[in-house]
Amino acid sequence: MKKNYKIFVLAASMMLATLGAEAQNTLSGRVIDTGKNPLAGANVFWAGTYDGVSTDKDGRFKIEKANGKTLLVTSFMGFETDTIDIRKLQNTSDITIILKDNSQTHDEVVVSQRRKGTTEMHGAINGLNINQAELFKAACCNLGESFTTNPSVDVNYTDAATGAKQIKLLGLSGLYVQMLSENIPDFRLSSTPYALGYVPGAWLKSIQVSKGASSVKNGYESITGQIDVEYLKPFDEQGAGLNVYMNSDLKLEVNGNINRHLTDNLTTEILAHYEDSFMDMDDNGDNFFDKPNVRQVNLHNRWRYNKNRYIFHGGLTFLDEKRDGGQIDKPKDSELFKISSDTRRLGAYLKNAWILNAEKNMNIAVINNFIFHDFDASFGKKSYTADEKTVYSQLIFETDIVEHHSISAGLDVNYDYDNQDFTLLPQSTAQKMKEKETVGGVYGQYTFDYDGRWILMAGIRADRSSVHGTFFTPRFHIKITPSERFTVRLSSGKGYRSPHILAENHFLLSSGRRLVIGEVEQESAWNSGVSLGIKLPVNAKSLKFNAEYYYTNFLSGTLTDYDVSPNEIVVRSSSDRSYSQTFQVDAAYEFFKNFEFSAAYRLNDVKAHYGGKLQAKPLANKYKALFTLSYKTPLQIWQFDANLQINGGGRLPDYRNDNNTLVVGEKFSSFEQLNIQITKWFRKFSIYVGGENLTNYKQKNPIISAENPWSETFEPTLVYAPISGAMAYIGARFNF
Repeated sequence: MKKNYKIFVLAASMMLATLGAEAQNTLSGRVIDTGKNPLAGANVFWAGTYDGVSTDKDGRFKIEKANGKTLLVTSFMGFETDTIDIRKLQNTSDITIILKDNSQTHDEVVVSQRRKGTTEMHGAINGLNINQAELFKAACCNLGESFTTNPSVDVNYTDAATGAKQIKLLGLSGLYVQMLSENIPDFRLSSTPYALGYVPGAWLKSIQVSKGASSVKNGYESITGQIDVEYLKPFDEQGAGLNVYMNSDLKLEVNGNINRHLTDNLTTEILAHYEDSFMDMDDNGDNFFDKPNVRQVNLHNRWRYNKNRYIFHGGLTFLDEKRDGGQIDKPKDSELFKISSDTRRLGAYLKNAWILNAEKNMNIAVINNFIFHDFDASFGKKSYTADEKTVYSQLIFETDIVEHHSISAGLDVNYDYDNQDFTLLPQSTAQKMKEKETVGGVYGQYTFDYDGRWILMAGIRADRSSVHGTFFTPRFHIKITPSERFTVRLSSGKGYRSPHILAENHFLLSSGRRLVIGEVEQESAWNSGVSLGIKLPVNAKSLKFNAEYYYTNFLSGTLTDYDVSPNEIVVRSSSDRSYSQTFQVDAAYEFFKNFEFSAAYRLNDVKAHYGGKLQAKPLANKYKALFTLSYKTPLQIWQFDANLQINGGGRLPDYRNDNNTLVVGEKFSSFEQLNIQITKWFRKFSIYVGGENLTNYKQKNPIISAENPWSETFEPTLVYAPISGAMAYIGARFNF
């Protein structure tokens, strides 16, 4: 830590020395509505140009000044476009733009600018805002399929039986990424393996991906980062939408949304999702579903009320899902090996905010979230059921102290209850286990923001767990922009996590091997990182280049160890050395109008003590390269998108048979995946067609001993690549 600290101090000193070297050439500010609510994803650009940015989740933006341009245009769907002459502004360091709601409908829409699909976060935290312009570059059926054009986030199947998917960020699994729904911690316990499928892509307004230890405001659990999803808003433009999707596997999805402005102060919306599978897919001929057939009904009802200085957000959620997988046809002289699950989820959230002093951004908010989650699964003759309840409450106070200085402080409490029934062996008697944890915390966070060029954010929180006692979480972020073309960010912080072994890893029960749960302790880790952003002028355009390095050092971690025994999967806590370091570079350039190209490369080094020795994490790619192309025709009627992923090879676990012979080999090779989509835009709707995994790469024999699923050698959880081959799809989006 001392070495890292010296590096950070040296880099910060160098940046401070150059902070005043160049004249400020940027304009920063915030876009809000008349109710003082930030507008995330609003377009801010110079009139008569295509040079613009999008606001982040706090409504903030920073835009380079353009030679000879003085008219700044701000637009957002459902609001009146605003134009400001910056020559008439007394202060251009931090302006506030207020957009008025526009409830009128228009027969024609004139597009003056192509909206940037991905923008950099304004604050000290290194992260990206992904809006609908980026999400529409792929089918984006759910959150798990929303990152195909993102070089930082990987999404992989956890096994070849349940269809569960998992995010990977900074080389580590999604368990270390805090999942948020509009800044509320969400998707815990047994919902974790399937959470990516619980968020329909058609509902998404934007996604915020933060890397490294994030803000202490949302808790202590962010170790490698946060993913915060923003849904369509009740106060968006009044109307309705419909999205219909069908792929060559005969999977159907229908999404609908309707938005009504009941009064000037009260708005509501309904989001609906239905999906079903009509084909038993077995691409590799092993008599097992490549992906389970999923039937899901998902509903959200959201409300917003604002009057004077009071704002209310609230909503109800309902999800019912059934998954059916396992063997397709019953073998002779054997039972059918079925893998299935049923999920029912109910939720309610309430947000109340009072603006105490608008000029000082002083406000107080109370947030409550309630989740009831029932899960029932079977894996052959093994079973797992969970009756879960989660309650989260938070009190927040925020204000600007004086110019450039602000604070945030709050209290929160989280309660998790998990009543579980399970069988770890086919012939064993069902066991019961109850897990309860209440964690109460207090935090404080200070932010210094000097015109967006120098931002420092430091926070600390103290939490008391009914299981793990008292612990402290410090976090520190700094952003330095000595010129409009160069930005550096530094961060360091600690994170904690309470592991729930069976709830989060119940898919391991699909294996024929015995699941052994060792001693489990609270996980803790330090995460430190540095990122550099450079904009280079090339042919009157900007070549955007980024480089970043992150190091995660575990003080205590939970390992899933396949290397201990060929007959067991051992999940246990470990205080032995365990770390992850990632290095990533990426670049983006617009070769000509509406033709965008990006390239990225990430190197992963993830190691822990498996089988009694320090070695690479199994089933993890050593590197990833991503190339994306996007082009819209001059009238923006046609759009063409393509991305190529090159996934590096990695280590396979030391899995041997009774003759001490390796069953799956020592390592797997690299592989490529190509995705293409073509979109035709009309005035009120669009049609898109595309294909995924067009390289048709499939993992050979993803299920070991598929011919004998009742044996101890049956193993469907060693998945590192796609299970099914090329897939085509077609869809349509309608706006009424």
